[in-house]
Amino acid sequence: MGLDLGTKTIGVSLSDLNWLIATPLETIMRKKFTIDAVRLLKIIDKHEVKGLVIGLPRHMNGSEGPRAQSTRAFVRNLQGRLSIPILLWDERLTTIAAERVLLDAKLSRTKRAKVIDKVAAAIILQCVLDACN
Repeated sequence: MGLDLGTKTIGVSLSDLNWLIATPLETIMRKKFTIDAVRLLKIIDKHEVKGLVIGLPRHMNGSEGPRAQSTRAFVRNLQGRLSIPILLWDERLTTIAAERVLLDAKLSRTKRAKVIDKVAAAIILQCVLDACN
């Protein structure tokens, strides 16, 4: 399962059983960590997820800022509730790539805003799948 953590939303994606194709699943509106974690755990259980890939937001020069620190804190808190591995993956430019895909699909600004986070999560997960295959 792939996640794109934002300040207001969490984009969620899944791969097929052969680890070839990532597909956007849903966008979770963030509330507080415990509520977000419960929602993620339900998705993990429902889909029998074996591992988690979370996008790590880095600056273009590779350094990490407050968003990366927030992501690392989220992962630390989530690890205590999971028995599956978590991989942090450099997510530079994934939102831009997702925006490009959605623009090419000729989605309106309103429709793009509703799906961009889960599409970004799918791009993050697809990058990992491609690196593994």
